[in-house]
Amino acid sequence: MDRTQDYIADSLELHLFFARIMKEHAFFLKVGFLPPNTNLAKEGELFLRQFEGLLSRAIALSDRVVRCCVLDSGELFTEFTDRAECQTQRLTGTMIDSGLTARTMRLKGRDCNAELCVSQDLAQQVRRLNRDGLRLVERLITFKERLLCGVNSCSLFTSNYPLFIEHILREARLYRAHLMRLEGLARCSGQELRDSELFWNRIMMEHALFIRGLLDPSEDALINTADDFAADYKRLLDASASANDKTMRNCSALDLTQKFRDFKRTGVEGIEACQIRSLILPLLADHVLREANHYIRLLEA
Repeated sequence: MDRTQDYIADSLELHLFFARIMKEHAFFLKVGFLPPNTNLAKEGELFLRQFEGLLSRAIALSDRVVRCCVLDSGELFTEFTDRAECQTQRLTGTMIDSGLTARTMRLKGRDCNAELCVSQDLAQQVRRLNRDGLRLVERLITFKERLLCGVNSCSLFTSNYPLFIEHILREARLYRAHLMRLEGLARCSGQELRDSELFWNRIMMEHALFIRGLLDPSEDALINTADDFAADYKRLLDASASANDKTMRNCSALDLTQKFRDFKRTGVEGIEACQIRSLILPLLADHVLREANHYIRLLEA
């Protein structure tokens, strides 16, 4: 494919994954506020709806444009997403547009080697989507930075860990970086590929830490397993940071993330079936599973 075809497909695949991730970040922030911070909850709700709108636009442009390997990866939806959204809406009282999930599941992909028919109108719509997404994620980053500052100065309380806010802030900044690179039509360097592996290993380590911290203290076995995964990713990070020739094809990272993905899948099943005692919303459990699936696709590429 030529550069314009790559630009369109890469842009839409990026939004299908990250716009959903960002709308869920806004959701988790919103439901974590107490009555003294109703204004912040309303801001979170607004971001939730705006990212739902961005995702809806991306879905409308994606049929037979995005690759089958992305649609089939489990990073955009899993077999649990529908139920997780329904349960989480019921538990929190915050509406979730599950129609976006249904529409994403109906998308048809194209083979990686198939030519993409590019019209000027499609290219213009994708460019507008990218620029609107960039402005929106910039505002979300500012919101998250403001929350983190409030939490760290003890002027704001939320049920979300400070590390969780840092975590989702890093993911928003990554989304912004990808959008900026797409709009500059710049190529991804080898150093960026290595940094991407370090980034996602850190994200996976923090997932393990969050899972450990949100499980009920009685869930000894699951806590110990989560702790082991956190330690494994910490060792992997330490090893990767001292190497000079790491690439996205790191077998240790792939093997570990596949095992962690399986642990997360078991966790989603247990949480949805009310068999695991925790403070983990079903949608959060599905959210971290999708991120593991995304990382696995990157490692296998």
